[in-house]
Amino acid sequence: MNLKKFLKAFKLNESTISMVLGAVVIVVVGILVVNYFKKTDQGEIVPSATTEKEQVAKIGEKHTVQKGETLWSIAQDAYGSGYNWVDIAEENGLTNPGDIAEGQELSIPSAESKLATIMEEETKTEVQAEADTTKISGASYTVVKGDSLWNIAVRAYGDGYKWVEIARENNLKNPNLIHSGNVLTLPR
Repeated sequence: MNLKKFLKAFKLNESTISMVLGAVVIVVVGILVVNYFKKTDQGEIVPSATTEKEQVAKIGEKHTVQKGETLWSIAQDAYGSGYNWVDIAEENGLTNPGDIAEGQELSIPSAESKLATIMEEETKTEVQAEADTTKISGASYTVVKGDSLWNIAVRAYGDGYKWVEIARENNLKNPNLIHSGNVLTLPR
């Protein structure tokens, strides 16, 4: 009998209950929106990369190895080139350069920086970009690593869609498969 009374009371006040629940939902959404904009106005504090490494390796000084560091990364910080890890290993008499421990003190010797590792990657990219833009004027072309029929057509004709003509002229069964050293005939 209590259930019948409860259901009757609920049925009679259904609109009031719906209105109260709707108001609760609106208040909760309003609070979430206010908190979202409040956080974006204040800005978020992002730790800088320098806080991870308390100490940056300096030439001619002692360096305490931090967690996650390698001789390569220490040399990169000190000299601008990871290749100088050999100098650090020799200076400290390390027989196994891959075995350095957190907290270990290393002497950073005065040495000339070897080829800068960052610059090396940039130079490779620039050389590849130059090769990709060099015009092809002959009636044949020798494929080099990284070439595609599209790129060859752009360089030879100024139109990548002419790759079809190159494929047809050279009887290529699979135009996506060309190898370094292949000599392609370019229809003129």
